[in-house]
Amino acid sequence: MELREFAEQVLFATSLEEKLRAPGELTDERPGSALVTPDAPGRPANLIFKPHATGKSEFPGLHRLEDTTERGKLLHFFGNHELLATELMALVLLKFPDAPAAFRKGVLATLKDEQEHTRLYMERMAACGVQLGDFPVSGYFWRCVAPMAHPIDYVAGLCLTFEQANLDFAGHYGKNFATVGDADSAKLLEKIYRDEIGHVAYGLKWFRRWKDPGENDWDAFCRVLKFPLSPQRAKGFSLNVSGRKAAGLDEDFISQLNVYSQSKGRTPSVFAFNPFAEGRIAEGKTFNPTKHQAQLARDLENLPQFLCRQDDIILVNQKPSVEFLSSIKQTGFPLPEFATLDDVRSLQPRKLGSLRPWAWGPDSFELLKPVFASVTGESRADENRFNKQIAQLYKKSWSADFLRKFLTDGRAVLLRGQNAKAAQQRRPTDENWLCSENEIGEAVNSLDAALAIIAKFRARGQHKIVVKESFGVAGSNALRLFEPEILPAQLRWLENAFVRRRELVIEPWLERLADFSVQLEMTERGLKLCGYTGLHCDARGQFIANFAEPHHHKRIPAKIVSLFDAPADISGRMLEFYGELFANLETELRAVGFNGPLGIDAFVYREAAGVVKLKPVVEINPRYTMGRVLVELMRQTAQNCFGVFRLVNAAQLHAEGFENFHAFAKSLTEKFPLQLEGEPVPRIRSGAVCLNNPSAAQVCLAVFQVSRKADDVALAA
Repeated sequence: MELREFAEQVLFATSLEEKLRAPGELTDERPGSALVTPDAPGRPANLIFKPHATGKSEFPGLHRLEDTTERGKLLHFFGNHELLATELMALVLLKFPDAPAAFRKGVLATLKDEQEHTRLYMERMAACGVQLGDFPVSGYFWRCVAPMAHPIDYVAGLCLTFEQANLDFAGHYGKNFATVGDADSAKLLEKIYRDEIGHVAYGLKWFRRWKDPGENDWDAFCRVLKFPLSPQRAKGFSLNVSGRKAAGLDEDFISQLNVYSQSKGRTPSVFAFNPFAEGRIAEGKTFNPTKHQAQLARDLENLPQFLCRQDDIILVNQKPSVEFLSSIKQTGFPLPEFATLDDVRSLQPRKLGSLRPWAWGPDSFELLKPVFASVTGESRADENRFNKQIAQLYKKSWSADFLRKFLTDGRAVLLRGQNAKAAQQRRPTDENWLCSENEIGEAVNSLDAALAIIAKFRARGQHKIVVKESFGVAGSNALRLFEPEILPAQLRWLENAFVRRRELVIEPWLERLADFSVQLEMTERGLKLCGYTGLHCDARGQFIANFAEPHHHKRIPAKIVSLFDAPADISGRMLEFYGELFANLETELRAVGFNGPLGIDAFVYREAAGVVKLKPVVEINPRYTMGRVLVELMRQTAQNCFGVFRLVNAAQLHAEGFENFHAFAKSLTEKFPLQLEGEPVPRIRSGAVCLNNPSAAQVCLAVFQVSRKADDVALAA
């Protein structure tokens, strides 16, 4: 019998008996011409592929394997995969008749193994009361591998992808079959595991022969695979390193695969770190970050990986190192897919769920515009230009006006709250914990207006004044007027701001006791509370760290609440207040078409008379913030834990006696070793994690520290 005749029998037969019939003596003297790939292999009616895009078949959960029928259903999945592999090997023999004889001989040997595997699965299914064809079957393997244009596509797509993944799946499910007492199925999966090592080794041998000799195995593998295949498909739940080494894969390939991530079905969202959106809004394309700012952005560009899900995509200038990603994976954080900013257009063929820049601004709009058409989960209000109504939300004057309007127009509603009876019993002094309109800043656009507002504040006893540019990074572009008279240098600062057509916000200086933030998400369904975090800033108001307490997702930090002497129910009143404020803010956000993350900075201060009060809105930031990063980081912590997120700069590094961030990180993790708890997904109970690569950081290192004790994280901050 000719090899071609046998391959045609396997590929086109419409009965399992013919497909799985072992061949006798074969010759390969008449391989014939190359076959044009058929739409599908021949199959009996009950095994014809279900229509594409009809949804995934229900995969039996491990918790259901004690049920005999459920085990049979799982074996049915595996049996169809083995049958597909058999058919694809027949196809490769027919598509590439001119391939080396040794290669064709190896494909035949593997094909016979796959026939045997299919028969063995059918036997185990029958013992569970299931026949092959009892459930709908997927043609995913066929759709991915059948279009192969060269034998290297076959060895990359089948041997090094699907069969390599089976090194993980066979062992994983074999152990679970053994756990529920199905020793025969466990024994079968052990045999398949051993055979797969040989199949992967065979594919690797030919892959190395056909790839570019100047390219390493990993880079060549990534290049050869065609979407929707990716290295993500080449691994299972956990990486079986010993099996891969036995197959001949090198350590670099295995390490790269371990940290690789790409969606296997869920439509991914695209994240990017663009911290200078506000500068671009204020100054247009003339804006240029300082050298230090630019390096800071490079150091922290991977931070969005802690905001997203495993299947999402992070755009970066340079992909993080394998070593760094391996360390992050060991902490339990899922790894997303990383793509370089230069490769944005390469995402066009893929369906994308949403676009999630750090901030929406002209820069992120320009960066992500090429993939707008690929987004299925949302739409931009105007795909031709950035929504300037959203730009107004970045202005400090907008935040001040919002708070003023809310305190004047909404105060009656606010004080009535949800408990009208209790509100009626309150005395006017019960609401002394709230700031008044006199503590809110006012916007000016000329020197005369600025001097008039300053004079007004000082006339009512508010002598210390702070002046901020309406657009500006926290703590910068600000002027403090603490002297009785405006100094010449301060006057020039004001004049220069107006020459540059800057809007300024003037407000009284308040004696801050503590800062905190509120993290929110505006969705199509409304404004959602994500959590409250405490905030530590330096004397200039620049971010140092923030902290989160247990139940941070619904409570204002106890450290903040404890600053108030009265009223006794201050915590509930503050939450009532913010509930009303969120409702008003949601209306404003809908009016300008804003969806996405935002944070509200607030603080508690002491009046000259000693009364402690709340300034509930200092700034509303319509973007991701470091507080939101912390809220998302806390998802990976065990119950009842405290967490702190901080940025360590070079000055702090040297002050603590370290020459570089790598040495600092080593000392930190030795002092606060990571401890995980919980099953099946372990979470952080205590310890410190560096969130960007200490070996690559130049000016900043992001650190997350967790403890069951509040004092530990307070010291860290």
